[in-house]
This record gives sequence, structure tokens and C-alpha cells, in this order.
Amino acid sequence: MFIAPAYAQAAGGAGAGNAFSAFIPIILIFVVFYFLLIRPQQKRMKDHQAMLNAVRRGDKVVTNGGIVGTVTKVLTDERELQVEIAENVRIRVKQDMLSSVVSKTDPVPANDDKDKD
Repeated sequence: MFIAPAYAQAAGGAGAGNAFSAFIPIILIFVVFYFLLIRPQQKRMKDHQAMLNAVRRGDKVVTNGGIVGTVTKVLTDERELQVEIAENVRIRVKQDMLSSVVSKTDPVPANDDKDKD
């Protein structure tokens, strides 16, 4: 008649090789994302953490809010810094909220001891 018979079963079934080859592009995309996005971000976070742990008294720092000041005291128990932003104006900043260290200086000795004569 006018309708041709359908030979759907004549075509071979999907084999195991086709299933694996369908996942190859997804695997390649994941590998590209790992090397271009994930790995550099992890390295940047590791470098930032090392910078935060190396902050000491006398360093000039910039906070995430854009405040520039000099570290006058490092409070390791609370992970906070006391930063002098102007003469006799000191603020306490969480250590994790530093964006960068502008200049590193030699450690400044603490003035806790009284002058001994």
C-alpha cells in the first residue's frame, strides 16, 4: 500500500562503546574546568592564607573595605588586628578581612616594657 514498513529493529542496539564515548565530552569539560578555574582558585586561596598568617606589627595593610592602615597589634586568639588608620585612631579588624599587605616591615619591638635605668 502507501505506507512503507518500518525497520526500527534492524538498526543495531546501543553498545557499551557508544555509552562511554557519550561521556568523553563531559569528562573533557570537567578536566578543562579543573585546570582553568578550580586549581588556580585553590592556589590563590592558599597564597592569601599564607599572607594572612604572616601579617605582623608594623605592616601596612588594606582591608576589604578599602581602609589603609598600619598594624599596631596582632591578637592571635581572636584572629583580629588593631590597625591605626590615622594618628591616634585605631580600629580592630578581623584578620580574614584583609585584602592585601601593601608593605612588609621588620618586626617592631613591643613597648610593653618600661624603661630600665
